Amino acid sequence: MTTDALPSRSRIVHEHLAAAGIQSHIVVLPDSARTAALAAQAIGCEVGAIANSLVLVADGEPILVMTSGAHRVDFAVLADSIGATTVAMAPAPVVRSATGQVIGGVAPVGHPAPLPTYLDEDLGAFDEIWTAGGTPETVMPLTFAQLKTVTAGRVVPVA
Repeated sequence: MTTDALPSRSRIVHEHLAAAGIQSHIVVLPDSARTAALAAQAIGCEVGAIANSLVLVADGEPILVMTSGAHRVDFAVLADSIGATTVAMAPAPVVRSATGQVIGGVAPVGHPAPLPTYLDEDLGAFDEIWTAGGTPETVMPLTFAQLKTVTAGRVVPVA
């Protein structure tokens, strides 16, 4: 599939990757991959290799947490890891405003402005990880090093 054939949000993600010098391909799935289990099934990888993009609110400010699909974020552990007093799920309007993308399709990049980003240390165990590509129907492979570079993410324990 050519870049021109991608959804507009995915084209923006592709442009951000290219600007960072990262070559990856965005795959359009036949169905939505709104959950890690659905994405892993569609791709044919372990659930743990799915990098869920969670927009959370830490001390009142939106942050992006890329976490392994194999577990849930423990907000107390995350708050301690990042030095926040409170961490909670961001409501859908905050997710959309902060990223320009919808829940279930938030990519690690392609946002109106970079978000403080935290990477689940467990993702480092995989040679290839898969993230959303800007829509619930798109995914893309990256290495952990590429994810860390493109997001300027800080590696932390989240569970």
